[in-house]
Amino acid sequence: MTTSNQSTSEAGASGQEVADVVVIGGGPAGENVAQYAHDGGLSAVVVEESLRGGDCSYYACMPSKALLRPLEVAATAGNLEGVSTPQLDRAGLLARRDAWVSHYDDAGQVRWAEKAGLRVVHGHAEIVGPREVRVSDAGRTRTLTARRAVVLATGSSALVPPALQGIHAWSSRDATGVVEVPDRLAVVGGGVVAVEAATWMAALGSEVTLLVRGDALLNSQEPFVGELVKSALERAGVRLRFETSVESASRDNARNTGLGRVHGGPVTLSTTEGELTADEVLVATGRTPRLADLGLDAVGVTPQDVRSGNLPEWLHAVGDATGDALLTHMGKYEARVLGARLAGAQESAPPAVVPVPQAVFTDPQVGAVGMTEREARAAGHRTVVAEAPITAAAGAALLRDDAAGRAKLVVDEDTGRLLGATFVGPDAAELVHAATIAVVGGIPVSLLRHAVPSYPTASEIWLRLLEDLPASLR
Repeated sequence: MTTSNQSTSEAGASGQEVADVVVIGGGPAGENVAQYAHDGGLSAVVVEESLRGGDCSYYACMPSKALLRPLEVAATAGNLEGVSTPQLDRAGLLARRDAWVSHYDDAGQVRWAEKAGLRVVHGHAEIVGPREVRVSDAGRTRTLTARRAVVLATGSSALVPPALQGIHAWSSRDATGVVEVPDRLAVVGGGVVAVEAATWMAALGSEVTLLVRGDALLNSQEPFVGELVKSALERAGVRLRFETSVESASRDNARNTGLGRVHGGPVTLSTTEGELTADEVLVATGRTPRLADLGLDAVGVTPQDVRSGNLPEWLHAVGDATGDALLTHMGKYEARVLGARLAGAQESAPPAVVPVPQAVFTDPQVGAVGMTEREARAAGHRTVVAEAPITAAAGAALLRDDAAGRAKLVVDEDTGRLLGATFVGPDAAELVHAATIAVVGGIPVSLLRHAVPSYPTASEIWLRLLEDLPASLR
């Protein structure tokens, strides 16, 4: 194993910079693969053309949760006898968001990376040959040569349907970076970004209309999830239109006025259910791997090759760049595994299928992992399910006086192993990791009965669910 991590890069014979691993993309996945490679004895360089720390730190996970948590606390306080309802401070809420995104200054992220022994290079990276990356920044170029690997950790970009192009619609970046709150906001989409953004934008004072192409919200989850979130959004004043597609959009004076600001005059949307006028439109219709302008063709690689994993032995991809589970925590997991493997670390083999946990920070929260009942049956499993209201656990009911929600386990009838779990209710996202451990470990539910939850906590919902299973599995 090389021990070159004592010097993060060095000059090669031709003057180019040399490192064991060159990572293109400085978000959470890129940082993790570089750190694990470095900690295993390799030198690593991270190239990022935007803010070091990636979208999650500035435009996605962190700002969205910074906006949502105060709303959740306020709603909880407003539904606990003996506590006066706090008032939303719009300026304070946005100031909290600004603090959590470090006022869009990545100096702290750069200091962390350098302290961890990583070299951080700013600029646009382009592969120009096997193990060779050219970095361009402010008219200057340099070449980085990787002894062992080049890793694509370039993240993803928002998908904008053709009907919504040309009007400078908001992306999730604008929604998390909101500065000017539009009086009327149309949100196109029914997934996580759509429902979370609708939650905080309605709280900030927008009249929000959610346009959903399908017949349910969060339709990759158990059906009751979308119903519970729909009811909560409606109580918050959000209008929902299902089975509605946008056919065309027009806007006077459309322009990019800056992050989180209204980009021009009112927007007129022609939809399958009629016309709608809004002051701004948020497009939350999905994301696609950010693979353009990377020079993949210079080494005979296509974006489809990246998605399928059909890559040269020196080229790797992690996180959103693969097009798989577009979630920060899964990208970080893939990065940790790859970084350690590149450094030659001996690790236990991962399971054949790594379950993908997901948390949705609406009110109520959603936490889910593994297969839904529908997915498990489609995969050929004979299933048994257990369901219970979340308030069947006294600890969950104590969290707030209006507590509501539901929980469900999906179990393989033949093996007794947990295939998936879903929780909806107060702090439900904190319940999901126990289920993730059970799924990864292949733990039979008969053994889970002996994992004793503390009383009175929300985790006692596990007892209610296990008691709902047939005696043959218990």
